[in-house]
Amino acid sequence: MHELEKPGGVLEGTWRWRGYNIRYQRCGDAGPAVVLIHGFGGNCDHWKKNISVLGLKCRTFSIDLLGYGYADKPDPRQFPPNKLYCFENWAAQVLDFVREKVEAPAFLICNSVGGIVGLQAAVDGGLAAVAGVQLLDVSLRMLHVRKQAPWQRPLVAALQRALRDTPLGTWFFSSVAKPATVKSILQQCYGDKSAVTDELVDDILQPGLLPGAAAVFLDFVTYSSGPLPEDLLPKVSGIPVSILWGEKDPWEPIELGRAYTDFDCVEEFVALPGAGHCPQDDAPKLVNPAILKFVERHSGIVPVG
Repeated sequence: MHELEKPGGVLEGTWRWRGYNIRYQRCGDAGPAVVLIHGFGGNCDHWKKNISVLGLKCRTFSIDLLGYGYADKPDPRQFPPNKLYCFENWAAQVLDFVREKVEAPAFLICNSVGGIVGLQAAVDGGLAAVAGVQLLDVSLRMLHVRKQAPWQRPLVAALQRALRDTPLGTWFFSSVAKPATVKSILQQCYGDKSAVTDELVDDILQPGLLPGAAAVFLDFVTYSSGPLPEDLLPKVSGIPVSILWGEKDPWEPIELGRAYTDFDCVEEFVALPGAGHCPQDDAPKLVNPAILKFVERHSGIVPVG
């Protein structure tokens, strides 16, 4: 299939998965395979500062998860709640991409909720598909039903039903999907405020204005079930896990993240000074070498530096 050439030696194409169109990007023709997995509301372009650098030593891919970026956005209301846009489905998408497009076990480098996708893929695919998982500020999922106080659960559930099933949800999405609001949200979670450019806002917002995006957004903000990182980490067998964490992440506190070092599969926990919740874009000069060092340890590529 035809691939569009983008700056930095990046090629962009479309892959068909279960009848849906999925956008991907790739860079590099040699070395171990790396797949970059974005977080909630993100897409391939959130790895713009990483893919070309990693492509110098690795076959590097990024992918839009179903419903996000320029991937198709089937209506979740045609399915039971949270059964289409869920970690099990996204993990299946990543594993099929690895098998069909990458054609080799891949290192999964994941930000935020993408980290739970990567862990689920490691559990489901094993070493045949996943060579390692690196988590960048993996989502703690603090609104998960098991992390809510008993008194909160009926209130949260009622609000989620209203967002999903009434005009309140459409109003809420329209109030969020504006350049000024997106910029404000990104500035909250970035350590380096200057990294929140108009280009970044456009990269995040424009695909979020496509038909179907509002229903995807509302479906996920009502998703309080499914796996937590602490559910999946004990099930990761024989696959190394590295954790990077921005010290200034206001959404996922670093001290809570440090608890994941108790799991046997976790080989390192690296604090990133000055970085926020999306360190791949916020602090790429720290993140890119850390990714390459992790991949090098487990594949034998030439060490960084």
